[in-house]
Amino acid sequence: MTFDETRAVLRRRRAELEIELERLTAPPSETAAVSFGKRVGDGTTEAVERISTTAAARSMAGAIAEVDRALHKLDEGSYGLCDGCGEAIAPERLEVRPAAVLCIDCAS
Repeated sequence: MTFDETRAVLRRRRAELEIELERLTAPPSETAAVSFGKRVGDGTTEAVERISTTAAARSMAGAIAEVDRALHKLDEGSYGLCDGCGEAIAPERLEVRPAAVLCIDCAS
């Protein structure tokens, strides 16, 4: 994959992540009752779902930051070099995960 193709893949991925993050962080509907009670009900279910959604949103934000870092590395000419050790990231890893900024060893 060329750098231009990689850049396009990363930009598409970032756009997808932003859409999903926006969906996850949208405020609950006005009719949603969020509370914890003594019994499992709609309010408790909604509250538990919001807690899960918050964790997913944090994960999405981290993925966006990783994509942004990869795009920055493309711009500065260091794409494909590990942020941890400075060695080359295996082309197979970059093919599967274009936003990777760490080699397998440093990511472990």
